[in-house]
Amino acid sequence: MENISQSAQNVVRMIDFNTDHNFVAVSQVEAYWDALRGDQVLPKRSDIDPRGIEAALEYTFVLERISPGVARLRIAGSHLGDVMGMEVRGMPITAFISTPSRRRFSDMMEELFETPATGTLTLKSETGQVTGRMILLPLKSDMGDVSRMLGCLVTKGDISDSHCRFDIEHIRIRPVGDKARHLLPTAPVAAAHTGFAEPVNPFPPDSSKRHLPYLRLVKSED
Repeated sequence: MENISQSAQNVVRMIDFNTDHNFVAVSQVEAYWDALRGDQVLPKRSDIDPRGIEAALEYTFVLERISPGVARLRIAGSHLGDVMGMEVRGMPITAFISTPSRRRFSDMMEELFETPATGTLTLKSETGQVTGRMILLPLKSDMGDVSRMLGCLVTKGDISDSHCRFDIEHIRIRPVGDKARHLLPTAPVAAAHTGFAEPVNPFPPDSSKRHLPYLRLVKSED
């Protein structure tokens, strides 16, 4: 595990030289996740070592899927609290998204869990004064189901106005591995379920679903 963590940290350092400076933390977290993954489809939640993404920790968070299209923050860096002007652990991640964009965000998030796939979002605050970049990276729980997600949110602009919420400008979805849909079970969830209880009896997803293209860009209708 120590060797894997060191390798992941080396990858994070290397991407610093070829990344949009404004959102370098997003690329660092993605590089760390990809290095942990190695030959696996997905890394485990327990594989995450905060030391591997120390420079990006304030922007980083971990989600738990609790019902279809709903995931709550189990761990959240200080920047997320600054954006909302309050403690955000335990809140649904959709609290950061404007009301008109929430359905789109929830549908996207469920697709990431089910495929599995990674998602990168370009965001703009409702006031237009703040821009943001978010990445969502699925993880396996210790039980082997895809019910966790490593994420990173970086914003640029004045976030002194509390309760800053974002409209979605673009979404990029990238499936993880050509056969990922057949390799990993998803967590059984109930619409009314709450809390952080570990799921039981995971079941494989419907293999009859159409495979997604390797890279897809979704643009806002605005």
